[in-house]
Amino acid sequence: MSKLFSSCRLGAIEAPHRVLMAPLTRCRAGAGNVPTDLMARYYAQRASAGLIIAEATTVSPRGHGYPDTPGIYTEAQRDGWKGITRAVHDAGGRIVLQLWHVGRISHPSYQPDGGLPVAPSAIRPAGKVWTGREMADYVTPRALETDEMPGIVAEYVRGARLAKEAGFDGVEIHNANGYLLDQFLRDGTNRREDGYGGSLRGRCRLTLEVTSAVCTVWGPERVGIRLSPGGVFNDMRDSDPLATFGHLLGELSHFGLAYAHVTRVTAQDVAHGAKDGVGPRELRSRFRGPMVTAGGFDRASAEAAIAEDWADAVAFGVPFLANPDLPRRLREGIPLNAPDESTFYAQGPKGYVDYPAAE
Repeated sequence: MSKLFSSCRLGAIEAPHRVLMAPLTRCRAGAGNVPTDLMARYYAQRASAGLIIAEATTVSPRGHGYPDTPGIYTEAQRDGWKGITRAVHDAGGRIVLQLWHVGRISHPSYQPDGGLPVAPSAIRPAGKVWTGREMADYVTPRALETDEMPGIVAEYVRGARLAKEAGFDGVEIHNANGYLLDQFLRDGTNRREDGYGGSLRGRCRLTLEVTSAVCTVWGPERVGIRLSPGGVFNDMRDSDPLATFGHLLGELSHFGLAYAHVTRVTAQDVAHGAKDGVGPRELRSRFRGPMVTAGGFDRASAEAAIAEDWADAVAFGVPFLANPDLPRRLREGIPLNAPDESTFYAQGPKGYVDYPAAE
């Protein structure tokens, strides 16, 4: 049997195989950023994943930067997620929640007071944001004050606690893709001169404080973390990503986390300026614990990553979006459904819960 379809222990979570579902933003939350019954149907359809890593979910009203993304900072949101975890568990699955704060990748139209988004430093990202009415340039964010950092950590703790009450099997800290914690980590976006910037140790500080605090809620064996060391999405840069992420992974090794979720650089990433040679293969030795990877895998490349021992499991994104029964299709060589990109971030069931399973 292929090792891809053998069981895998991720901390306290026993996955029956190593085909995981990656976190996928779908913009289907309801009023108040509350998860819906339609979302429960979507996730239950994909319960055959070795583990579902649910979509990025904001831990703060200030953490939003996209329309109709779910939150985990109110009791109503917690109760909405309860229906989802129940549906997944009833279908025999396992599901963790990704804790998220977008930081500067937002706009005043998403901020509860109409103010500026927050970030480690007042550096405006290149690109545009959908405000709900039009595409607009990103604004220059407000740099967080040093005395605001405990409040940021507390937001992650509250999100972790509400996720536990909602019935998840664990949480994943979103420290990737140019969002708040990633912004603190990289020297292209963090120009601070206090204890949360400057040195590599300072830039890692907020990530480590958040991780430590979330572990007090869940225990480290049910906490994962996602990193994108070679990525440039959301106008991200770092002068020495191997040193930056190698140091961070070494520090994270002391926690005994369930896993580190480290994305690989794809050809598409390189075309947008990403640095190749900065990913799980190169960083595997720096982390003492299970490593999950993601980034344009098919069955053959996933099997190779596991056989070569630079990953313990592989998270699939778009293939899972269009194929609710992806593990079976990969195992049996069944052709995959083609995804409809026009519905990736749309409302309603089309392109969400209507992809057929194989007969």
